[in-house]
Amino acid sequence: MSGLYGRLRLVTDEPDQVARLIRFRAAHPDVILGDGGFGTWQARIPAQRGETVITRHTLRELLDKLTELTGEHRGQLDGGQG
Repeated sequence: MSGLYGRLRLVTDEPDQVARLIRFRAAHPDVILGDGGFGTWQARIPAQRGETVITRHTLRELLDKLTELTGEHRGQLDGGQG
């Protein structure tokens, strides 16, 4: 399955998370989110010494973890561990 079709399939499984994904991407443009392959979602969070890569089976799970790690309530990345 190509990347585009994989992402579309994953999003259609959780349509209630699309608005949340859009808000997260707007607030954190440096975090790369996409199809992690094998029916998963993946995010890459840049840090001073490398990056943190997080993979979850659902978009909701990934966004929950990203919210925890990025301290979304503060609106900035804190370089937390994954």
